[in-house]
Formats: sequence, structure tokens, C-alpha cells
Amino acid sequence: MATNRNTVLLLRFCIILAGIIICFFLFQKGLFYTAVFLFFIVFLLMLELFSAIKNMFLFYDKTIQAILNNDFSADFSKHASFENYKTLFKLYDSLKVKQNEHVSKDLVYRSILNNIETGVLILEKENEDWGIFLMNDYFSNHFQVPKVSKWHYLKNQLPSLCTIIEERDFQEIKTSLQISINKQASQTFILQASKTKTFDREYYIILLDSIQKVIEKKEKEAWINLMKVISHELMNSITPIRSLTQNLNELMQQEDLSKEDLEDIRQSVTTIIHRSDHLQNFVESYRKLAMLPTPNKETIDLEPLLENTLQVMAPLFKKGNISVKNTIESNRRIKADKLQIEQVLINLLTNSIYALEDRNEKEIEIICEEKNARTFITISDSGMGVDPAIEEKIFLPFFTTRIEGAGIGLTLSKNIIEAHGGYLSHSTENGRTSFTICLL
Repeated sequence: MATNRNTVLLLRFCIILAGIIICFFLFQKGLFYTAVFLFFIVFLLMLELFSAIKNMFLFYDKTIQAILNNDFSADFSKHASFENYKTLFKLYDSLKVKQNEHVSKDLVYRSILNNIETGVLILEKENEDWGIFLMNDYFSNHFQVPKVSKWHYLKNQLPSLCTIIEERDFQEIKTSLQISINKQASQTFILQASKTKTFDREYYIILLDSIQKVIEKKEKEAWINLMKVISHELMNSITPIRSLTQNLNELMQQEDLSKEDLEDIRQSVTTIIHRSDHLQNFVESYRKLAMLPTPNKETIDLEPLLENTLQVMAPLFKKGNISVKNTIESNRRIKADKLQIEQVLINLLTNSIYALEDRNEKEIEIICEEKNARTFITISDSGMGVDPAIEEKIFLPFFTTRIEGAGIGLTLSKNIIEAHGGYLSHSTENGRTSFTICLL
């Protein structure tokens, strides 16, 4: 049965108090020897009470120190009978469970970080300096640095990385940089860094990805998407052709053909021709993308090129009741393949016409400007814009939202501009969608 230590302590205190009172009473009665003997017994009881209280406080102090030091290895089973320690044991056990959960989660998180093929480095601010909170295995192995604990140690190993972070004052970064590993040729990495603060602790998270790995991932995704589109288009044509061919074969097995049979044959042949034409057009579109000729660059005036393009598109503008605002000046010149750039302009203007079909305000604006020795040609419209859900897909081969679209216009345009050493981008701002051609 559990003993209530508080009751025992109170009883001891009452006995000591009673003994002191009796001692005073005996002194008053002149019983000095009896009083001295009783006082000696009371003194021993006081020493025993002091020792019991001291041990109790030492036990509390030891337990609290263990909690503060995250030491949950103690076993209190032999003290389980002490009722006054019950709340302390409950607190200890509760914190022990939470500590075990925290350690388990920490092991899982570290295991995840150590198994991803991205360099992860987490810094923790200590006073005014930064310490290394975590460095995953990929970072340590790939950059051939030991898992050091201080920032200045890492700086001695990877000065190119640490210098750029210090120059940005440990602020948010998203850039590329060259890192030389073990005095070998420099490699290009994508650097992303951000700062976060929690519970008065400041952390700086650094992610490093090999640009080759990023490119390979994008290429793989592009190939997967391309194969999905190609297989979809092929199956859309091959399946009905095969079905109709089987039907024709069954009809031809008959000795006599009725008018209905002949009509079925005629419709089947017409459908096969239609699907074959579609399949041929699809293959031709693919060839256009795969066999893009090298640009024949020459210095050309941009204004006549654009005027000629607008003249070709004029009937479509008139039909759609679209106003075109051209602000390109006559002194603008570019070095490019005239026919290929004209094809890009036609593709972008055609997209704008489609985007303006259901709009009340139908306006296309073409502007040109030069920045950092580069020419930027922007075609913007007041159309419905690009749905954010498909923004990443608009440059994929054969991806289209148009019923009659082939899905190669933007892809072909992007490939042409990149073959010129530039890039094609798009943006939506203030209700206007813009496609910008950048040329060197």
C-alpha cells in the first residue's frame, strides 16, 4: 500500500514540536536530566527530518536536471510507492514519450534528407555567427567536405559558395554558380537559399542542385509528355482504321454485296482516308519540329518584315474585327533568318486572334525595345490569357486548347528563337497577355 510521505513528514514535525514543548515543561519542573535526555532525542528526530527533506529535494533536483539535459534513461520503479512523487513521475514519463517521438521524427527527417540527390545545408544562427545545423550526405559526399559544425570551417572548403552567400548577407537567393570540386573543372549548380525564423531561432536553408541533373529531369519530363501525345494521336487514328479494315474484310468475304454494303464500304474508305490524312499531317508536323533548319542569319529591317506579316494576316484581322497597334520604328534592325522570324510572328499573331474570339475589346499591340544589347519584340493582346493550370504546358509539342489546332505553333516558335540564340517567354499582367521574343 502506498505511503503518503507528506503525512509522515507532518507527523514527525508534530512529534518534534511536542517534544520541545515537553522539554520546556520539564525544565520548569526542575527535571533537568530528563529534559536534557528528551531534548537529545528531539535533536536526533530533527536531524532525521532534515535528512529526509534534504533527500526529497535532492531527488526533485536530480529529476529536473535529467529533464533539462534530455536524459530519460533513469528508472523510478523503486520509488513508485511514494505518493508525493506521483506528479513528478507523470511529468517525467510524459516528457520521455515526447522526447522519444521527437528523436524518431528527427531520425526519419534526417534519413529523408540524406537520401535525396540534392545538396541540403541548414545553418542556425548562434549569437551573431552561423553554425551548421545540418549537412546531408549528398552535400558532404558530392562536394567532398567533412560534416563540420562552424560556418568558417565550411568557408575554407567551399569559398565560392560561402562568398556569394555572405555577399547577399544571408538573404534569399536563387541563382546559378560555378563550384570547383577538388581542383577539378568547375561545375554549374542551381543555388536556392531562404531564411526562416521559429521560436526565437533563425535558420538559413541552402539547396544546391546540379544543373545537369535539372536539365536531365526536364528532358525526361518533356520526352514522357511527348510520347503521351504521340501515342494518343497514333491510337486515335490506328484504332478506327483497324476496326474499319476488319469490317471491310468481313464484307469482302460475302459473295453478293447489297447497296447498304457498298455504302458501308464507301463510308469506311472515306473514314480511313480521312484518318490517314490526319496521321500524315501529324507526322509532317513532327518533322517540322525535329528537322528545323539552321537559321540563315542576315541583317534585316524589322519594320518592313512586320508590315509584310501584318499584310498577310490582314484578312483575319478584318474578319475578327481586331485592331492592331504597331509601334515599331523604322530604324530597328535585327540579325536573323527572315523567313523563320516571319513564321514566328505569324504563329504568335494567330494565337492572339484565337484568344480574342469571345472578347468585346479586341486589340493587339506590337512593341520593340532594346536592353543590354538585346532586342525584345512583344506581342500583347486583350484576350482571355493563359490558364494558370496549363502555363507549363503551352510550349510542349502538340499541346493545344483549340479544336482545330495542331499544337506545334508555340513549340516551333520557341525552337526557332532558341536556334537564334534567344528565348521566347510569356506573361499576363493588367488583363493583357504578352509573348516576348528576345534576340541577341
